Amino acid sequence: MQDFHHNRARALLETAEELFNKETVDAAVTRMADTLNARFNAPDSQEFPLVLGVMGGAVVFTGNLLPQLTFPLEFDYIHVSRYGDEDQGGQVVWKVVPRSNVTGRTVIVLDDILDEGETLAHVKQRLLDMGASEVILAVFCDKAIGKAKPCKADIVGITIPNRFVVGFGMDAYGYWRNLPGLWAIKTDSES
Repeated sequence: MQDFHHNRARALLETAEELFNKETVDAAVTRMADTLNARFNAPDSQEFPLVLGVMGGAVVFTGNLLPQLTFPLEFDYIHVSRYGDEDQGGQVVWKVVPRSNVTGRTVIVLDDILDEGETLAHVKQRLLDMGASEVILAVFCDKAIGKAKPCKADIVGITIPNRFVVGFGMDAYGYWRNLPGLWAIKTDSES
């Protein structure tokens, strides 16, 4: 069984195309950190934002971004999943809610990808309903899907084409979150 998974995972990369290498990915994360640092390190800033990583896809992005942030912050994480009819948005289920108090605070949500946008739109509204004064969506990848989304990222690392992308936290069938760059995987429909 282990050989099957190993071979299947390797096969995914055999026909994959590298879209962005490690250097490009690292530079994008640094640009995002610079944007956040410019706001929260401002001389008149008294904000103590809450940073929420969306698990599990954002774990690599979050781990690379946090050490580059130079302002006081509190870190926590959330875990949400979508179930049901994907075309209708499905039902968003919160597996882990913030343990930290969000009332009256600026909340920075870190996620790996803004795809259709239904889940992140729900997350943003729920945090505002919980009393957050502002929710900033910082998304490493914004997928160009060719149609309007229910929410827009405030800070974007890289805009990617409408393809199945793995690496830097994003997976294909559970594989390759650990790639340092971004790769487009050939799907069955593209064969």
